[in-house]
Amino acid sequence: MGERKVEDMSLSALFEQARKIHLTVTESGADQDLVKKGCELLEKCEDMISKLGLFSSNETKDDISTNNLKYLLVPFYLAELTEKLAQEERIQILKISQAKLKEFISFCEAMELVPQEELEASVQGASNSFADRRALKIARFRRQRAAEAKLTEIKERKERRGRSIKAAALSTPVEVGEDDLLDDDGEEEREAWLTTISLAICKAFDLLEMLKKEEEMLSAIKEKQLKEGEKEFSQAILDDRTKKAEAWHRDAAARARYTQPAAPITCATFAQDVIEGRANVSQAHEHKHQPMIFGPQSLIGGSLTSERERMAAQVFQPAYRMPTMSIEEAGLREMEMMNKWQERNAKMFEEANSAWYKDKPKMGPSEDDEDDDAAQEKARAWDDWKDDNPRGAGNKKLTPCG
Repeated sequence: MGERKVEDMSLSALFEQARKIHLTVTESGADQDLVKKGCELLEKCEDMISKLGLFSSNETKDDISTNNLKYLLVPFYLAELTEKLAQEERIQILKISQAKLKEFISFCEAMELVPQEELEASVQGASNSFADRRALKIARFRRQRAAEAKLTEIKERKERRGRSIKAAALSTPVEVGEDDLLDDDGEEEREAWLTTISLAICKAFDLLEMLKKEEEMLSAIKEKQLKEGEKEFSQAILDDRTKKAEAWHRDAAARARYTQPAAPITCATFAQDVIEGRANVSQAHEHKHQPMIFGPQSLIGGSLTSERERMAAQVFQPAYRMPTMSIEEAGLREMEMMNKWQERNAKMFEEANSAWYKDKPKMGPSEDDEDDDAAQEKARAWDDWKDDNPRGAGNKKLTPCG
């Protein structure tokens, strides 16, 4: 049933489905069934392209329509998916993938899409020096980054145009400049596909070099195994290692139920001491910050057993005073001081708002009367004294005529 559906699908639908699978596999990885399905779809695309005769050897990129440009990527996508197939004969997979990459590069070369420096490097082959290969890789990396940036810019431009078209359609129902928008979309789509092909060419050259190296390495290993007859022995060693690893993981999982995780190290100084071998993790509760010791590495790294070694390690000391406590200890001390200050303030506010401070003492009626009489007598005596001593009577010697 699935094969019948694939047979009935159009070329564009096949390509879009295969492109989605390729994107999923390259970005996040997928199972082998999805990879095989993508390879089948791309192979079907190749058959349909050859039957329809979409491309000709005497054409260039300008002669290909915008709708058919994307089908140039079919061999590249097929090469990348084929490389991800997991089979015992890895060398055969590498050869098939390399053949598809070479087919893609040669076709792009015929369409005048491959940069001139890549063509010159491929003609020279292994005669390139290390500096030339490095310069070529740097130039290829820059082209790849530029293509990725351009694709991002085109995508953002499309999203902005889509939002503006929706807003204009909601605000004004009049259709103005619709043909211009369609033309802009066609030019933009062509630019996007050409940029995607340029990016694929960069990736194809890198992948081709990597696959060649992998094939050479696997071929050398296979020849060595065939010569020495150690194929079965190597497989036995691998099986033994696998069994040991599985047993270790089983024992670790069994022990994890009865073991407690170690407490994290919060003091940076103690962590540095543990790394450099001056302390153990089990001494975390006994650790106290000690000033850093400067001196010969042979004495600092080891344990200072005698006073002579300690004095020798303290020869090169800094001119400034070293800290006497760690940042964690200083923070804890500040927290303690703040708690004490808050407790003292709370106690002062409580005393200020207490009843005995606010309420005045209540006096009896007899005491009030006595106070009033004493105040009146004092006021009368003061009035009499002011009558006997008028203002300025004692300052006659200070006057000019006195």
